[in-house]
Amino acid sequence: MDRQPPTGLDELQRDPYPRYDHARRAEGLTRVAELDAWLVARDADVREVLRRPEDFSSANALTPDVLPSPAAFAVLAGGFGGRRPVVVGTDGTRHQELRAPIVRGLSPARVAAVLPYAAERAAALVDAFVADGHVELMSAYAGRLPGEVIGRVVGLDLADVPGVVHGGYRAEELLFRPLEEDEQLAAAEDVVAMQRTLERYVRERHAEPRDDLCTELVRSVVPDGELGLEHRNELVAHLQNLLLAGHLTTTALIGTTVLHLLRHPRQWELLCAEPERIPAAVEEAARYDSALQGFRRITTRPVTLAGTELPAGATLFVAFGSANRDAARHPRPDEFDITREPVRHLAFGLGAHGCPGAQLAREQLRLTLAELTRRLPDLRLAEYRPVVMRPTMIHRSPQALHLTW
Repeated sequence: MDRQPPTGLDELQRDPYPRYDHARRAEGLTRVAELDAWLVARDADVREVLRRPEDFSSANALTPDVLPSPAAFAVLAGGFGGRRPVVVGTDGTRHQELRAPIVRGLSPARVAAVLPYAAERAAALVDAFVADGHVELMSAYAGRLPGEVIGRVVGLDLADVPGVVHGGYRAEELLFRPLEEDEQLAAAEDVVAMQRTLERYVRERHAEPRDDLCTELVRSVVPDGELGLEHRNELVAHLQNLLLAGHLTTTALIGTTVLHLLRHPRQWELLCAEPERIPAAVEEAARYDSALQGFRRITTRPVTLAGTELPAGATLFVAFGSANRDAARHPRPDEFDITREPVRHLAFGLGAHGCPGAQLAREQLRLTLAELTRRLPDLRLAEYRPVVMRPTMIHRSPQALHLTW
């Protein structure tokens, strides 16, 4: 029997797959009131949208689900960044300009150079709990490694990483979760604290350049001359967006991957016995439960998509997570199977807005699975702690992941 689609934004965010399934079976596009958008659910339609940025603009990609209160906005006004355009929310030439230094900073050579550090930190994090017999993986490992690794690439001191990671989560909560006003104010203060830390790095790298991504970004915005307030606001906006994408998505991917491997014990046992399957397991996990479920797009002119006529200014939710469960492209799409023949999925997007950090995310997940399968082959889900997914369509992951061995 088909599961009925969830009702309410919270329910939809915690388990969007029934709604995706109904949307893929329906004729044309489906209007989803909870998202105030047309849901693009089929693989072919998602790919068409991503390949036509001139018709489907990214200008609304980061539209908040919740508008903070005036008091929270007043707190945010004391920080940096404001509503400056960032790479994920721009198109055309401006997008290419913003993307270029990030692509250089996350080049294959830069990724390869940071991997020894990533392996060292992965081992050290596991060292801290391996003798305990139990762990909450999201806080002890998955929520730490990606921040430390992207922090290293950007050029952050390790001591500053926890505050930046915390600020990233608070920014997500402030814009995508309903909060009471006192909690909004506290979240806004945490975001401003993060922004001030990033602004300090901008000033330091302008004064004394280094071989890191922060310097790459500063040079792209201020090739020479004085570092003005407008420059600092723009650079903090870029860094904040980059760091959130760099750690929140990878944290989510680590959590969902371990969750589904342990929910399928035979697959976990196979991976422990045959670690050469780790790269395939990474791709299957990314396909099966994509960390980034999708982004919004807005039509720039009247268009027809999947037989549905859309006016200019129509909002779409382009669901990567649904496309990755489309039987037209992925046989047995609702089965988690690390032995399946790999088919290119959309977990990291496609085209002009394809994720420039995809390789770094994959490498961290490979390191994680190598470490856990080698050192903790008896790993299993704690029976007394049911897993609840975070209510978000942007960084889908367990809220907590209690494991035993």
